[in-house]
Amino acid sequence: MTTPDHQSPASQPPVPDAKDRIYRSPLALAGGVLLLLVVGWLGFDALFQGHGRAPWLALAGMIMVVPLVIAFTLRPAVFAGEDRLRVRNPFRVIGLPWGEVASLRSGYSNEVVAKSGRKYQLWSIPVSLRARKRAEVRKSRAAADAARGGAAPRGLGGLGSFGSAAGSAVQSGPTRADTDQVMDELRETLERRGTAESAQGEVTVRWAYEVIAPAAAGAVLLAILLATG
Repeated sequence: MTTPDHQSPASQPPVPDAKDRIYRSPLALAGGVLLLLVVGWLGFDALFQGHGRAPWLALAGMIMVVPLVIAFTLRPAVFAGEDRLRVRNPFRVIGLPWGEVASLRSGYSNEVVAKSGRKYQLWSIPVSLRARKRAEVRKSRAAADAARGGAAPRGLGGLGSFGSAAGSAVQSGPTRADTDQVMDELRETLERRGTAESAQGEVTVRWAYEVIAPAAAGAVLLAILLATG
């Protein structure tokens, strides 16, 4: 009877735990699927219906474009566990133990800042200035209603009950944008787990060669075909 080989934990890249909270962008996922469908439709049409060099150009273009579409739409994700934050960006995977996270910043983009000073953008948690503006409007209306003692919102410009219903719909939404709420959850985890003994360690960065290699190969092949045409 043979025993399975064991590898040291240090030699294995960090993987998401079953209990990790996973944050991804629904719009990016939908856009990625749509782009892949368009690229596949155009590419396979050129492969099977094209003449001359068209099938080869289509093949090279698909080899280059498909990994890039996946990298920027389907791939990005943030895995928040009890011991570490794992950030999967288009071309890199960053593992940050909570003990090595200095802060989580929200501006025109959401970023995690390591204690070393390095900043890593959270691609899967994009900032929506429009959503922030809507949330601020709801917050200001809620504060105004609280100051009036919880009075029901009045109609807009004499529109009667329709105006009142519209005002209630705007007011009843969240007073924080979705991505800002996600960042609040991550900050709460950082505050709670930042000093835990199991949440200490080193920051790891791994390049996504599974994305870079095929995209580069497709680009080289496409350049050769265009240069020799």
